[in-house]
Amino acid sequence: MDDDRRKLNLQVDTEHLAGTYANFANVGFTEYEFTLTFARIDHSVEDGEMPGVVVARVNMSPKFTKELIEALNDSWSKHLTVQGIKDLPETPEQT
Repeated sequence: MDDDRRKLNLQVDTEHLAGTYANFANVGFTEYEFTLTFARIDHSVEDGEMPGVVVARVNMSPKFTKELIEALNDSWSKHLTVQGIKDLPETPEQT
């Protein structure tokens, strides 16, 4: 079957619809896989260890990691373009 004719049909359990917030990520790797660990860290602690909790951990192949990086770069570029348009000064009307 041709890849251009296939469509992705993802099912999402209701407990995952809201997503999970993370403000910290750690990337680890071996020869065979990359591991992304996402956590929520309490940055308000001024001294000592900052408490945090892991909210998700994802293991993936190097090939998929490369594809994810490309997708993130593409989305980041689009985000910057939209933000740049929003931040443009308004042009005075021509009379």
